[in-house]
Amino acid sequence: MDNKYITAFAPASIGNLAVGFDMLGLAIEGAGDRVSVRKVSEKGVSIKEIYDLNGNPHAGLSKNSNENTASIAAQALWQAENGQDGIEMLIYKGIPLQSGMGSSAASAVAGAVAVNALLDSPLPIAELMPYVLEGEKFASGGIHADNVAPSLIGGMVFCPPSYLPKITSIDVPKNISSVLVHPDLIVNTEESRNGLTNNYSMSQWLEQQSYLAGFLLGLQHNDLALIKNNMHDVIIEPQRVGSVVCFDDIKTSAMEMGALGCSLSGSGPSIFALCENDIAPDVKAKMMDIFNSNNINSQGWVSPLNSSGAYVES
Repeated sequence: MDNKYITAFAPASIGNLAVGFDMLGLAIEGAGDRVSVRKVSEKGVSIKEIYDLNGNPHAGLSKNSNENTASIAAQALWQAENGQDGIEMLIYKGIPLQSGMGSSAASAVAGAVAVNALLDSPLPIAELMPYVLEGEKFASGGIHADNVAPSLIGGMVFCPPSYLPKITSIDVPKNISSVLVHPDLIVNTEESRNGLTNNYSMSQWLEQQSYLAGFLLGLQHNDLALIKNNMHDVIIEPQRVGSVVCFDDIKTSAMEMGALGCSLSGSGPSIFALCENDIAPDVKAKMMDIFNSNNINSQGWVSPLNSSGAYVES
């Protein structure tokens, strides 16, 4: 039996993109999770260790294979494809927990991609969606792919729940970048979802649908004004911004600097903006400065809209 580890990397992601709650997601560069796997004689999937951002054993995550998105996704794939023997897994967390950056999604994706490489006939990457969704379902309590889909295939992805497990890549302009800033704050995703209300009007729903359509058309035609005029969330964002200090100041400053739009990444606390490439670094610096002026440390990333998805490293 070959006892060498195979390692897969899966990037962090931005969920919702303001206009597309549970329907749109975007991969980013520079942050992500890694999962290493190897075949072992003992049946099933076991987690040998989980490491935190500093390379130490992770104090906040269980090594029970039934309680981790990486092992759940890996087990679902391994069983479906009649994998022989068992799997031993190492998880390296590069994304903070409860960050609004798709932390649980990246682990699920990296786990499935790594195990897929152990199969005699690996599946095409997009066909791993049903298995990564099993992992994400455990983390969030529902089926939505706005983080797992872009983490898996990269770029910007259209992935409404009614369409799954199918997903569709969106052609994106090359002159626009995403800016993502993560403050040292925590927002519990499941609690945030449970706190959302269904009590909104038909006029709000129609307004939001028009923004989604306009945003997608703006991307298709590289119409910056159309993107900017439609990158609004009148239903979800107003319910969530109260949990993220500095949000209003950051959004106002980003827009004054020329950003096309600015909103929460997923349920927060991370905040993202879409900008023309030349101003993206300055927008990131300004967003981080505002957090810093409020005594909150933060990290930031600038990424093209067509950032890569998951891949096998070794």
